[in-house]
Amino acid sequence: MGEAGIQALLFDLDNTLIDTSGASRRAETQVKDLLKSQYGYEESAANLIIEKFNAKLQMENFDCVTGVNVDEERVLHFEAALQETNGLNADHDLATKCYLLWKTTRLQHFRISEEVKSMLKTLHQSYKLLLLTNGSSQVQREKINVCDCQQYFDAIVVGGEQQEQKPALSIFQKCFQLLGVKPEACMMIGDNPETDIKGGVNAGVRTTVWINNANLKCEAGAMPDYTVKSVLEVMDILGKNSSKV
Repeated sequence: MGEAGIQALLFDLDNTLIDTSGASRRAETQVKDLLKSQYGYEESAANLIIEKFNAKLQMENFDCVTGVNVDEERVLHFEAALQETNGLNADHDLATKCYLLWKTTRLQHFRISEEVKSMLKTLHQSYKLLLLTNGSSQVQREKINVCDCQQYFDAIVVGGEQQEQKPALSIFQKCFQLLGVKPEACMMIGDNPETDIKGGVNAGVRTTVWINNANLKCEAGAMPDYTVKSVLEVMDILGKNSSKV
C-alpha cells in the first residue's frame, strides 16, 4: 500500500487540486477589459479596482456565519473598490456586473486536470481519500460541484461548515473520525504552510506534503516532510521514489 503506515490522504482543494490563482487572474482580466472597453477606465484605474477588491476578499471571514450572502457581500466589495478609486457615488449596477463577470469566469476555469483525475482514481484503489478545504460553504461548494469532486473522495469537509477551519485541531479530528483512521495513518497534502502543513503536523498526521511551485520559503514554524512542485508528485512519494527535504 505504498508508504508504510499510510491509509488515508487528505487533500486541500485551492491551488492544490485546482488552479484557483490562475482562474482568478483570468477573471480579473475580464473585469478590467469590461471597465476599460465599456466604461472608459484607464489601465491604472482598472488595476487599482482589482487590487482593492482582492484586498477586501483577503479580509473576509465567513466562519460559521449564518445568513450571510457571499454574492451580495462581494458585490459590495466591488462597489467600494469602484468608489474608492474614482471618488464618485456608489455604482451598484456596475459593481454587480463586475462581480458576476468575475464569478462566472472563475467558475468556468475551475477544473481538475485529466492527469490529477487519473491520479485520484488510482490512489482511491489503495487509500481512503478526503477533501479538506477552507472557505465559506457557498463558495467552496460551488467549486466542488463544478469540478465534480464528489466522485473522487470518501468524504468532503468544508471549513466554513465547521466550528473551526484549518489549521485548528478540531477540523482535522473531524476528518479522522469520518474516515475511521488514526492521525498517524494520514498524509496531508496542500499548498498553504500555515493551514495545511502546520495544521497537519499539529494534528499528528504521519506525513505532510507541501505543494510549492513558486519556490517559496516555509515560514509556518512547521516543516513539511516533502516539498514538491505538483500534486502529481504524491504518487512518487507514496511509491517511496522521492527524497525528503
